[in-house]
Amino acid sequence: MNKQYGNYAKIFKALSDPKRVRIVDLLSCGEMCGCVLLKCFEVTQPTLAHDMKVLTEAGVVTSRREGKRTLYSLNMKTLEDIRKHIDEIQRNNADKSHR
Repeated sequence: MNKQYGNYAKIFKALSDPKRVRIVDLLSCGEMCGCVLLKCFEVTQPTLAHDMKVLTEAGVVTSRREGKRTLYSLNMKTLEDIRKHIDEIQRNNADKSHR
């Protein structure tokens, strides 16, 4: 099977949790510190850390250290790849419906 399908599945799995989708939405406004993200949710720091790890390992989010803080941002290349894949699925489906 194509390796890319495995990558897509990992991304979709990471985005299958409503909290993680909200994190992506929050990060769409720009880079954010984990401490700021934590204030947006009623969860513990380890729970948020787990969600960030899932999003990072799927390639949806990138992180960087700045002193003691971890800053998160969206990985726009990954999001663009997923968007292109979904666009291709839609085109293929539209092509079949016009036959």
